[in-house]
Amino acid sequence: MHLIYSLILWLLAPFIIIYHLYRSWSRGRPPAFTERFGFIPTGRFTTLAGRRPIWVHAVSVGETIAVRPLLRGLKQRFPDRPLVLSNTTETGRSIGQGIAEVDFSIYFPFDFGFAVRRLLGAIRPSLVVIVETEIWPNFLRAAQRQAVPVLLANGRIADRAFPRYLRMQWFFRPALARYSAFCMQGIEDARRIEVIGAPAGRVHVAGNLKFDIPVTVQSPQRRAALREKFGLDPDVLLFTVASTHEGEEELVLSACRQVPGWGGTFGTIIVPRHPERAPAVGELLRREGVSFVLRSRLPQSSTPLARNQVLLVDTVGELLELYALSDLVFVGGSLVPTGGHNLLEPAACGVPSLFGPHTSNFREIAALVCDAGAGIRVADGAELAVTVARLLADPAERQRLGENGVRLMSETGGATARHLEIIATLLEGRE
Repeated sequence: MHLIYSLILWLLAPFIIIYHLYRSWSRGRPPAFTERFGFIPTGRFTTLAGRRPIWVHAVSVGETIAVRPLLRGLKQRFPDRPLVLSNTTETGRSIGQGIAEVDFSIYFPFDFGFAVRRLLGAIRPSLVVIVETEIWPNFLRAAQRQAVPVLLANGRIADRAFPRYLRMQWFFRPALARYSAFCMQGIEDARRIEVIGAPAGRVHVAGNLKFDIPVTVQSPQRRAALREKFGLDPDVLLFTVASTHEGEEELVLSACRQVPGWGGTFGTIIVPRHPERAPAVGELLRREGVSFVLRSRLPQSSTPLARNQVLLVDTVGELLELYALSDLVFVGGSLVPTGGHNLLEPAACGVPSLFGPHTSNFREIAALVCDAGAGIRVADGAELAVTVARLLADPAERQRLGENGVRLMSETGGATARHLEIIATLLEGRE
C-alpha cells in the first residue's frame, strides 16, 4: 500500500505543483515551495535545539481558530516546549502568524517521503498534534520511524465523508494504526473512526475544542468603538452574512431586499468564506445595483459608510470582531450544500445566528444551537427573509437568543482540558 501510494504521489507531482502555483498566483501570495518540500533555511530552528517542541498542524482558517484554546493550554501547561504551528492554506497561515502562543509558523509539507522526513528531522518534535481528520500516510510513517507520537485532535468524521472512508478502509487502516491517540469530538465520531480502522484502545471522546472559544460579549462602548473602526453607522441594525460560498450571496441579497428598512434602518456586512472571491461578489453587487465598500479600502477613507452601502470583507482574521458588533448573523455554507460553518463563534459573542439546512459538517453543533435556543435554522432564502425581518423588529427575542448562546458556551466547555490530559500522557511516556 505504501509503495503504491508513493508511486501515485510522484505521478501526480506535476499536477500538484501546477495547482499550487495557480492557487498562490490567484491569491497573490508566494507559493512557498521550499517549505512545502521540507526545506527550511539553515538556522531557522536554531533556538529549538534540544527543546523538543510540540508541532500542531491546522489545515486552514476554521481549524486554526478551533485550535486556539488548545494552543493557549499547551503554552500554559508546557511552557518550556516551543509551539510550531503548520498550515496548508495561505489564509490559515495568515491567521496562525497572528497567534501569540505560536513560536514558529510554517507550511505543512507535501506528503513526499523525503519532504516529511527532512522537516521532522529539522524540527525534532516531542509530539505532533493534527487538528481534525488529516491522514497523511508518509508523514505518519516517518513520525513513527522517528519515534514521534502523533495525536489527532478535535477529530470528526462528517456524514458525507464516512462512506468514502469505508470504501477506502484498506488504505486508511494502516495509516490510522500509526496514530498514538485519537481525541474525537463525539461518541459517533469515535465509533466511526474505529469502524474505519483506528485501534479502539487509542480512541477517546474528548469533546469539541470549538466550545472552548472564550465568551466575549461586548459592552455598548466597545461595540460603538468596533463600529467606528469599520466605518459603520452606530445607529443602524447590522446583519452580518458570514462564510458565504458561491451561489449563496444571491440568495441572501434577495432575502435582504424583502426586509423593510434594508439600506436604511439596517445594514449588511458580507464576508465570503474565501477572501479571493470578493471581486466576484463585488461584481454581483454591481449587477444588482448595490453600493458597497471593500474592507481593505477602509483605511483610505475618512468617512463612514452610507446606510445604503454594504461592507464587503476581503480580509481575514476579523470575523469575531464583526460578529461582536452585529445585531444578527447568518452563517453561510448552509443555504448551499457545502456542509456549513462554525455556529459557536456568534454564540460566544452573544449574537443570535441563522443558518440554512446544509450543516452536515457541524451536525452536533447545529443540533445543540437549536436545542439551546441560540440560533434558528431556515429552510431556504424565503424563510431567511421572513426570519430576518421578524428578529430585526424584535430586540427582546434577539437578546434572548444571544443570552442562550452565551449560556450554551458556558455549559459545554472542557474539551481543552481533556485534550491536555491525553497529551500529557503521551509526553510523559517520552520523558
